[in-house]
Amino acid sequence: MHRSDENLAKEDQLAWKIAQLAADQTPIDDDVTEMVVNRVIDNAAVAAASLVRAAPAAARSQALAHPVSIGGAGATVFGAALNRRASVEWAAWANGVAVRELDYHDTFLAAEYSHPGDNIPPVVAVAQHAAARGLTGADVVRGIATGYEVQIDLARAISLHAHKIDHVAHLGPSAAAGIGALLGLPVDTIYQAIGQALHTTTATRQSRKGEISSWKAFAPAFAGKMAVEAIDRAMRGQTSPTPIWEGEDGVIAWLLDGPDASYDVSLPGPGEAKRAILDSFTKEHSAEYQAQAWIDLARKLHDEYPLIFDDVERVESVVLTTSHHTHFVIGSGANDPQKYSPDASRETLDHSIPYIFTVALQDGGFDHETSYAPERAHRPDTVALWQKVTTVEDPEWTRRYHSLDPAEQAFGGAIEVRFTDGSVIKDEIAVADAHPNGARPFAREDYVRKFRTLAAAALEPEEIDRFLDVAQRLPSLSAEELGELSFTAKYGYLAQTSVPDGLF
Repeated sequence: MHRSDENLAKEDQLAWKIAQLAADQTPIDDDVTEMVVNRVIDNAAVAAASLVRAAPAAARSQALAHPVSIGGAGATVFGAALNRRASVEWAAWANGVAVRELDYHDTFLAAEYSHPGDNIPPVVAVAQHAAARGLTGADVVRGIATGYEVQIDLARAISLHAHKIDHVAHLGPSAAAGIGALLGLPVDTIYQAIGQALHTTTATRQSRKGEISSWKAFAPAFAGKMAVEAIDRAMRGQTSPTPIWEGEDGVIAWLLDGPDASYDVSLPGPGEAKRAILDSFTKEHSAEYQAQAWIDLARKLHDEYPLIFDDVERVESVVLTTSHHTHFVIGSGANDPQKYSPDASRETLDHSIPYIFTVALQDGGFDHETSYAPERAHRPDTVALWQKVTTVEDPEWTRRYHSLDPAEQAFGGAIEVRFTDGSVIKDEIAVADAHPNGARPFAREDYVRKFRTLAAAALEPEEIDRFLDVAQRLPSLSAEELGELSFTAKYGYLAQTSVPDGLF
């Protein structure tokens, strides 16, 4: 923190350093480009699976109520016809909600947690809207890689949840940086947009506490929308609160560790590659990332001990020993009764490791729809076993959770199942099967299969093939082809969702 009378030069501020990173034109590495394509496919997969859910349907309805502005071509909206475009910021909003709805895309966990794939909808929307500026798929790759880099670097260094600030406070600045990189804007313009984006996207974590609402999906979309608007204002010469992080009434002083705190944020220097996306990981299962490894362990136990968990009365207790974050955010340490309630919302259940582990243990797998169905949550034997599942924190698992060494970083834990006859089952898992260090790391064919599987109900087979062809050619797409980086739902598919009229 710096007092106002110290006049901290903007060149010494974190926002300026990030803006310099965004403006740097260092070529994107081939393996980073490959991963960007994977995550574009991944985002589209989970968006397709969520099209007719209430939140994405409402967001889509809002977006389509906002016609294209006069400054560009507008942007496509997932599910709608490719030639029906919406105003750029609202397209980013709708697509962001569709991507986040099922909590099924990529993740990065460190001092803070994040879903860096949330950077993709605003970057792609702006690229489509501003394609006439001569933008290409290579520019989109640069913008996405930059967004990932910034959000992940911030998440490594600055904990937001420790202060009950929602994690999208790192997403506003990263999306602004990604859009700035996409457009090739000057450092000062990106700097102003980053400050505005951060200022407008700090909110409390109540959105992820107790009875979790549909706003969970809207929150990152709001950050993306604010980033688009911040870029627009900055391009028009408008300025931001400054220093946004370091000011005496700024984020560090009042939202984080206070006036005497300091943080070390490591960013690539001039000429250094933006490679942070390679440190993130996607999800095989539709649940909070800290649940991924536990689902895989439950699947393993189900296969190794067939029928043993069908007799719930035999089970005395199930204790999951894990990290601080898993215990206190999605475990029994959260002290949220809703995490044990069959009447809880889907958004709450996908943040309840006792529920998720129970269902995966009984079913030998986990489905993004049936595993959360009300009838599944109310099954008497599930409810009975669910109430016996608790979590505890272990310092070693917490240390490994926060480790910056990929070889020892872990998001799982150890399990002990005690039976009424005195017998015990013990096992453990460090990372999910799909993790880069897991049993079956995700590769391109896995991302493609995930898209084909999740989009099967919503898209015609030829539309699935068309999108996959376009997405996999992303680095070489022309400006005219950027508008094809979306998909149209089957005829009549979207009609199964009725959205009440709103204000627009």
